[in-house]
Amino acid sequence: MPIPPSPVVDKPDLKPKPLLSFWQIFNMSFGFLGIQFAFALQNSNASGILRNYGAEVEQLSWFWLAAPLVGLIVQPIVGHYSDRTWNRLGRRRPYFLAGAILSSSALTLMPNAGILGAIAPLVIVGAAFLMIMDACFNLAMEPFRALVADNLPDSQRTMGFSIQTFLIGVGAVVGSLLPYILTHWFGVSEQAPEGTVGLNVKYAFYIGALFFIGSVLWTVIKTKEYPPKDYELYHGKNEDQHAGLGSIFRDFANMPRTMKQLGLVQFFSWFALFGMWVFTTDTIATHVLGLSIEDKSSGLYRQAQSWTGVIFSVYNGVSAVYALCLPWIANKVGRKRTHAISLVAGGIGLISIYFAPNKEFLIFSMVLVGIAWASILAMPYVILSASIPSGKMGIYMGIFNFFITIPQILNGIVGGPAVKHLYNNQPVYALVLSGICMFCAAISVIYVYDPGSVAITNKK
Repeated sequence: MPIPPSPVVDKPDLKPKPLLSFWQIFNMSFGFLGIQFAFALQNSNASGILRNYGAEVEQLSWFWLAAPLVGLIVQPIVGHYSDRTWNRLGRRRPYFLAGAILSSSALTLMPNAGILGAIAPLVIVGAAFLMIMDACFNLAMEPFRALVADNLPDSQRTMGFSIQTFLIGVGAVVGSLLPYILTHWFGVSEQAPEGTVGLNVKYAFYIGALFFIGSVLWTVIKTKEYPPKDYELYHGKNEDQHAGLGSIFRDFANMPRTMKQLGLVQFFSWFALFGMWVFTTDTIATHVLGLSIEDKSSGLYRQAQSWTGVIFSVYNGVSAVYALCLPWIANKVGRKRTHAISLVAGGIGLISIYFAPNKEFLIFSMVLVGIAWASILAMPYVILSASIPSGKMGIYMGIFNFFITIPQILNGIVGGPAVKHLYNNQPVYALVLSGICMFCAAISVIYVYDPGSVAITNKK
C-alpha cells in the first residue's frame, strides 16, 4: 500500500530510506516467530499450570499481573537505551538476542516450579517464573517493532508490520497447538497429579525454548542495521543521545497527539485480550463442559486446557492470513476504518462464546477474534509510526506499551474478584465484558488523528 512520507517522520531534508525487498523484511521480523511461539505457550497454558499448582480461579488474574507490570517497567527502559546503543551487533539486535537467551532459560523453568517447591508455596514459585519469563519476553520483543520502523520507509511500514503480524500468527499457531499435537499425534501424556505439569506441556516449553533462540539468531545473522552515520542521514541527529533515564518522563509528557488518542483504543483492546487469556480455560471447563469451578484436577479440565490451545491456535492462524490482507483493505477503506471493522469482529467473537452449545463452536468465535488480533498487532503501530520523531522510535514504542500493560494491570486487579463476587463464579461473563470492550475500542479509533492518512488525502 503506497503511503507518501509523513511530515513528521520522513522530513524533506533527510535522505529517503531505500526500499527493502520482501525477503529482507521477512528476515528482519523472523525472530518474532519464536517470540510469539513462546507467548502462545504462555497464554494458552499459564492459567492451567497455575491452577495445577494450586491457584483458585479468582486468583488467576492477580498472578497474571506479573506480566504487564514487568512490561510496564522493562519496555520503556529497553526502548530508551536501544535508541542510544551502537556496537558490533547494531542498535536493536543486542537486546533481542539477550532477551532470547534469557527467555529460553525461563521457558524451561516455568513447568518445573516443583524444583523450588520447598522454598515457597508452589503457586508463588510458578507466578515468579511467569514474571521472569515475561520480563525476558519484553526484553526481546520491544526492539523488533522499533527495528521495523528504523529500517523501512513510511511507504513500506504497513507491509512490514503486516509481515510481522503474519509471522506472529504462524508462531502462535504452532505454540498454541503443540501440547495438543504432542498428546494426540505422538502419545505424550497430558495427565498429571495436582501440583505437577503434564509431560506434553513440559516438552512443548522445551521445544519453544529452542525455537525462540533459533528464530532470533536468524534475524541477528540475516539483518543489518544502519550504522550511526547512515542512521543520521535517514532519521536526523538525535539531540537527546546522552540523556538519562529521566528523559523517559519528559518524552511521556510530550507524546504526540496521535499516540494519546491511540492510548484509549489500546486500553479497551488489551483489557479485552487479558480477560480472554486468563479466563478462557475455566470458561470452557465450566460454561461449555459443565464442570464445577472447584474441579481442576479431572480429565475434563485437562481437556479444557488442551482445547484452549487448539482454539487459540485458530485465532492466531486466522490473524496470520488476515494480516496479509490488511494493506489491501487499508488502501480501500482507510487505516482507521480497517482497525474499527476488525475490532467489531473481535467483539462479536468474544460475546458469542456465551452462546456456545459445544466446544467446537468456539472455533467460530476464535475466527472472529483472530481478525481483531491481526489488526491490533499491526494497525496501531502503522498509524503511530507516522507520528513519532525518528530519533525517538525506540523510546516511544516502549512508552506506547503503557497503553498495553495498564489495562491488563487493571483487569488483573479487578478481574478475579469480579468473577467470584460479581459473576457468581461464572468466568464466561469476563469474556462477555471483553467483547464489549472491543466494541468500545472500535468506536474510539474513529476519532484518532492519523497523519499518514492525511498525507494520502492531501496527495489525492
